Amino acid sequence: MLLSLHVRNMALIDEEEVTFGEGLNILTGETGAGKSIIIGSIAVALGAKADHELIRQGAEYALVELTFTADTPVQKEKLKSLDLPEEEDGLILIKRKIMPGRTTASVNGESVTARQLRELADVLLDIYGQRENQKLLQKNQQMAVLDEYAGEAAERILSELAPVCRKLRALRKEWEQRDLDESARAREADLLSYELEEIEGAALKEGEDEELENRFRLLSNYRKIEEAVNTAIGLMDGDSYDGRESASVQIGRALREIASVSSLDISLENLREQLQDLDALAADVIRAAGDYAREMSFDEEEYAAVQERLDLINHLKDKYGRTIGAVLLAAKEKRARLDELSDYENYRNRMREDMKKLDDQRRALCADLTAVRTKAARSFSSEIEKALLDLNFEQVVFETRVQPAADEGDTVSEKGSDVVRMYISMNPGEPPRPLDEIASGGELSRIMLALKTVFAGKEDRSTFIFDEIDSGISGRTAWKVAEKMGRLARDHQIICITHLPQIAAMEDVHFLIEKSVSSGSGETAHTATHIRRLSKEESIDELARMTGGAELTQSTRQNAEEMKRQAAESKQREKNPV
Repeated sequence: MLLSLHVRNMALIDEEEVTFGEGLNILTGETGAGKSIIIGSIAVALGAKADHELIRQGAEYALVELTFTADTPVQKEKLKSLDLPEEEDGLILIKRKIMPGRTTASVNGESVTARQLRELADVLLDIYGQRENQKLLQKNQQMAVLDEYAGEAAERILSELAPVCRKLRALRKEWEQRDLDESARAREADLLSYELEEIEGAALKEGEDEELENRFRLLSNYRKIEEAVNTAIGLMDGDSYDGRESASVQIGRALREIASVSSLDISLENLREQLQDLDALAADVIRAAGDYAREMSFDEEEYAAVQERLDLINHLKDKYGRTIGAVLLAAKEKRARLDELSDYENYRNRMREDMKKLDDQRRALCADLTAVRTKAARSFSSEIEKALLDLNFEQVVFETRVQPAADEGDTVSEKGSDVVRMYISMNPGEPPRPLDEIASGGELSRIMLALKTVFAGKEDRSTFIFDEIDSGISGRTAWKVAEKMGRLARDHQIICITHLPQIAAMEDVHFLIEKSVSSGSGETAHTATHIRRLSKEESIDELARMTGGAELTQSTRQNAEEMKRQAAESKQREKNPV
């Protein structure tokens, strides 16, 4: 459930805070007041595209904050899967800040990406506007709706079908690419034999190149290393070096001087021990450097052999792979391919058998999916018909047809081998026709609402937002839509922007969105959008405005009160059916 929305510096909004309630939250206001900004702010907070032009003129940034309660196990599981913290009180705090050139976002204090926001949004709420109505006209969306209705049965088959289709497509592509005549096979075999001889003749070993490079670096810098080591030994050892006392001599003298007076002051004992350790350490260093110098050697033949071996390895790496491991893997693949060419007919027969097995699996899964869809289509169509009759379709026939694709035999689709299309007839005696050919805007709005009613019990989300999907309807139909909306709001939180008083009358919570212009003219004027919760009396006044125009009259107010009374009776009937 969406508890609150806080917006700052977004479009025409300076700063507004909205606390939503349970049930049906209605948002009304004059055209152009900024109703779409409120819904747009929610969408932006949940990962929609955030353009810097959304920032209010003169502001440095825009900020949107949402507070949800995690109502379902699915929502809590989604937080865990995204590795996001869960608050002890079950709250989900989402914050998105828009600045010129970049945006930042967080969930419960943890930074997140726009993709993570969209994933989380999928289980928190659905936003439906007039554009979503149009999706019903797209054939691929009609299939998706039916599969969602079919639920786990369709989801399981689709999850098994996808990898089978991917493997089959890859195998068919390989079949076509490796379909060679005898001369082409001979040419490829000759090249493979040459390349294998080149790689295998080198007898490469993993890690060999690193050892050789270390040895080559040492041999290449032998003189420099030798000079540095001998100089270090001279500085450390002996009575003097280059006219100066060596380090070991000076440390020894320092030790003797301190030792001669350490008995006079006990605090000097620690200094004497440190000098004694330093004297021993210097002797160890001198011995180690001497051992290194005696073991050093340079062999011209070894140097040439190391260089030649490195040149060969680097040539093979340039040609077959960036590492010795990659070169050896290339040799393994070439050997396998040469074996295929040597036994080409058997190789092709095995590939043909593998393709047939995969295609048999695909066809069996597609057949199972068709059966699941066909069964679901009957139940789905029946439920949609019933819901549409409740929405003032006097007579309606709704069909969801599952038919085989025209070229199913060779088609490898991860969505199965069906074409799913929805048909409707709204007049007696007329045969059902494709939904996209006959449905008007108002009819699509009602079909979408019917769809949400049918799916309400299957949804993991607890909040639905309807953004003026009631366009194109009025009168008795508007009342039917309002009743259906109220019914849906019994089990879900609904946030609905509407221009219809019949729907607004059904509210559990009513908000007014209005625009104000401060004094001034031209660039000095200040326009801002505000939203506030209405009292019951104010809600009646707003309904009167929606039904009768700008001026409130006794008759428009009485009409508004009558609407509220009818809405209350409708909700009471739903709560206590006879």
